[in-house]
Amino acid sequence: MAKLKLGALEDDKPKRGTVEFTPPVYRDLLAYAEVLAQQTGIPVPDPMKLVPQMVERFMATDREFSRAKRLLRDPNTLHISRKEPGPAA
Repeated sequence: MAKLKLGALEDDKPKRGTVEFTPPVYRDLLAYAEVLAQQTGIPVPDPMKLVPQMVERFMATDREFSRAKRLLRDPNTLHISRKEPGPAA
């Protein structure tokens, strides 16, 4: 691939987006904020502010996503499957 004149841009500004939740998921988000407030003793005035942290945590703990992300960064990385090897040839 040809090298571009621009390098990677630093992106440290938060991005705004709109998310629609199904009613049960939204009710669970409200309940989560309530439980968190009870556990920490700090009220959560806007439960929507929890969403970025939840998504960040979800992605950070998803092993398959971590592997795929590494492969995206460096496709030459050796990928070792956890599947059992087949019969010897």
